[in-house]
Amino acid sequence: MGLKKSFSKDKTKCTVTFTVSAEAAQGAKQINIAGDFNSWSSTTTPMKMASDGSFSVKLELDADREYQFRYLLDNSRWENDWNADKYVPAPYSNADNSVVVTYTK
Repeated sequence: MGLKKSFSKDKTKCTVTFTVSAEAAQGAKQINIAGDFNSWSSTTTPMKMASDGSFSVKLELDADREYQFRYLLDNSRWENDWNADKYVPAPYSNADNSVVVTYTK
């Protein structure tokens, strides 16, 4: 798993590429990402599967914020990003949420 970030020239936007490796996907047929950026919808942001079995999606987010998120594998299993910037307790479960930080510093 991993997060790749690039900032707009004016530093107001951050394009984040979210990637779930084939190892982390564990044979999943579909993965969706849900988080603060899409009102925690488990269906509106599907990730694209690559030929190697990994999944990825690029999202343009506002800079200078923190966004909580998780991955939903095959509509049945929630997973965190192994390389998230940090983790915070989820408000509605006994789990943590992954966090991507878009601070420009």
